[in-house]
Amino acid sequence: MNDELFEKGLSIRKSVLGKEFVEKSIASADDFNMPLQRLVTEYCWGAVWGRDTLPKKTRSMLNLAMLSALNRPHELKMHVAGALRNGVTKDEIREVLLQVAIYCGVPAAVDSFRTAREAINDYEKSEGK
Repeated sequence: MNDELFEKGLSIRKSVLGKEFVEKSIASADDFNMPLQRLVTEYCWGAVWGRDTLPKKTRSMLNLAMLSALNRPHELKMHVAGALRNGVTKDEIREVLLQVAIYCGVPAAVDSFRTAREAINDYEKSEGK
């Protein structure tokens, strides 16, 4: 593993998903799933999110669409909060999910809207909005 890329990824991961969430994920990892934590942090967050070509806001919107298409509500909820941290507005989130309805189907969008609304409410409560 590349420790420099891991540290870069860890910093980006914390900025998007929140320091507390990421530190809890790393601290609760055991021998079984720690290799996955390292892999995700190093390659997903360090090697890909760490590239300069796309801004974090764009990457967040792409993630929302892909996670909705894949029906991954847990990851979607986490990335909705990350998208808000990256400057994606509620209106932009809604537009991404409307696009999901057209290209991935209404059931995917219905579930994604439900998950996103919950994530937005949780985020706003935690941020005092």
